[in-house]
Amino acid sequence: MEKKLMSRKKPTFPINVQLNRYLQTYNRNTKIPVSYDDLLRFSGSIVVYDRADEDTLWVRCYYSDYEREEIDNSLKRVYLILHSDGRSDHMDFLNVDAIDYCTFGNSKPFRIKIRNVLNDNFTYFYVKKADASRIYGLEFEHILSPNRINFLVYKDTLIEEHIVGIPGDVFIKEQLPKCSDRARNEIAKQFVKFDERCTLRLLGDMRSYNYVVIPTHDFDHVDYKIRAIDFDQQNYEGNLKVYQPHFFKENRSMVKLVSDLLQESSIKQYQKEERSQVAKRLITSEKRFRMLIRSMIKDRISSEGNVKMLRNQLVAYTKDIRFKRCKTMGHILKTALDFVKRNYLEVE
Repeated sequence: MEKKLMSRKKPTFPINVQLNRYLQTYNRNTKIPVSYDDLLRFSGSIVVYDRADEDTLWVRCYYSDYEREEIDNSLKRVYLILHSDGRSDHMDFLNVDAIDYCTFGNSKPFRIKIRNVLNDNFTYFYVKKADASRIYGLEFEHILSPNRINFLVYKDTLIEEHIVGIPGDVFIKEQLPKCSDRARNEIAKQFVKFDERCTLRLLGDMRSYNYVVIPTHDFDHVDYKIRAIDFDQQNYEGNLKVYQPHFFKENRSMVKLVSDLLQESSIKQYQKEERSQVAKRLITSEKRFRMLIRSMIKDRISSEGNVKMLRNQLVAYTKDIRFKRCKTMGHILKTALDFVKRNYLEVE
């Protein structure tokens, strides 16, 4: 099933002039003291295992003594730029505990663990190769989802903050069977909304390990949210099913939860709620969205075959012939979101 949904490995697309101008306008483009290529110069590594002694597909990197000090100082500065004002007043209180490299997936990121030596609090951030489609995905997440996301771009290096939550595959395996009936109903509702949001904004490949489940304790119960953590497949694939998480076999437990617990009328209501929220965010962020989508319309972030396949499937799915005129993935996304916004305003 997965082989039919996903095509071959997605290539990396460069950042064009218009996208770079957008990043500068909204303070995403900032000079940083270390690049992705700098971190590739590690001299050795060991496998990182999880609590069950299973290979995590991450390796812990080691650097020669004469490079390690410079890399550590640069990474601490990056942390301060990402999370603070960039001043080095507090650098002495920070320590780089680990630099891990992922051998799995398209982006092959570095995961940096930064610890405050005064209280042992720590956090992570990621260093990746900059890719235009991933940056579009991050920005649309910031604009169209209920979540805000922090990242920086400099030349061919992308710095992303860590998104806290329980990985979806871990949650399904370890937490979901222990959930109460009320919690399972809430999770089913949130998966419907998450599925609808990904479809509307054409964010693909939301297999269970590409999103997290976030439990939030209220005064008398626990709420759950589902949030994407991988934005590599923004508008690349031609198959519409790639943008609908319920078609992935890794999400079968979630799909079964929805079918077992929610009536069709409830599912439609939650989908309508999510469409309305996306439309409202489009209206309130119109200037920012317009500048970003103009850049994407002129950009090439997929193949002509994928563009043609997706627009034909969207015509069949929505019955909107406007998709037939789309020449690029950016044009397809604009048409899809215009469709959502137009239907919302007509009801209003």
